[in-house]
Amino acid sequence: MKKSIGFIGGGRVTKILLQGFKNKNVLSGKVIVTDTNPEVLANLKKQFPEVELSDAAAAARQDIVFIALHPPVVMDTLELVKNDVKADAIIVSLAPKINMPKLSMKLGHVKNLSRLIPNATSYINEGYNPVTFAAGFDPSAKKEVMDLLSSLGTTFEVSEEKLESYAIMSAMLPTYFWFQWRELAEIGEKIGLTDEENKRSIYETIIASLDLMYKSGLSTSEVIDLIPVKPIGEHEPQITEIYKTKLIGLFEKIKP
Repeated sequence: MKKSIGFIGGGRVTKILLQGFKNKNVLSGKVIVTDTNPEVLANLKKQFPEVELSDAAAAARQDIVFIALHPPVVMDTLELVKNDVKADAIIVSLAPKINMPKLSMKLGHVKNLSRLIPNATSYINEGYNPVTFAAGFDPSAKKEVMDLLSSLGTTFEVSEEKLESYAIMSAMLPTYFWFQWRELAEIGEKIGLTDEENKRSIYETIIASLDLMYKSGLSTSEVIDLIPVKPIGEHEPQITEIYKTKLIGLFEKIKP
C-alpha cells in the first residue's frame, strides 16, 4: 500500500501491527510513529529502521492514522491533533471503550472512522481481528483498509457493540493460558522431558484438544467425559469463579 500511515502511539500494539505488515511486505509508503516515551520510540526504530519518528501532529496528517493509545488518553490526544487530521483521512482506532460517537466528537470532519480490536497473534499474521466502520465510510476506502488489515490474519467486520466482547474473548484470551503453558513446560522438564519434547507435547495436544471440543460433533459434556481422571478437578469451581468475576468485571469497565 502506497498511502502514508501514521501511528499515534508506539507501544506494543504498534509493534505487533508493524511486524505483521512487514512480514507480508504490504507497506510501501511513508510510516510515521509518535509516542511520548523516547525509549519506546528508540526500541521501535531498532526493530523497524524504515519508520520515521516525529510528533503527533505529523502522524495525524497521514493518509491512514492508527490511534494506538490507551482509552484514558485518546480523547485528550485527539483534541490536540484534530485540526491536523485531513478530512479524507482513514482513522483506525485500536482502543476499546472509545466508541464512534466519542471519536466523532473530536473528528467530526472525518467520515472514514473505524475501530479495530487488534490481536497479538497478528505478529505472526494469524490474528483474529474484528473491525467496525462508521456509517458514512467510503466503500473504496473500506476495501483498502480491509485489504491492509487482512494481511494480519483473519479480519472481519462486526457491529460496534460487539467489539468489547471480542476484546475479552479474542484480544486478551491468550493471556488466560500462556502462563499456564509456561508452568506446564517447567513441570515437564522436572519429570523428565526435554524442552523440545515439552513444546511439541503441549502444542500438539492443545491444538488437538481444541479440534476435539469444536469439531468432533460431541457436546462439551461429552468431550470432558472422555478423560475420567482430572488432576485439578477439585479446583475447577475456584478457577471458573475467577474467570467469571475477572472477565465479566473487566468487560463492564471497557464497554462504552
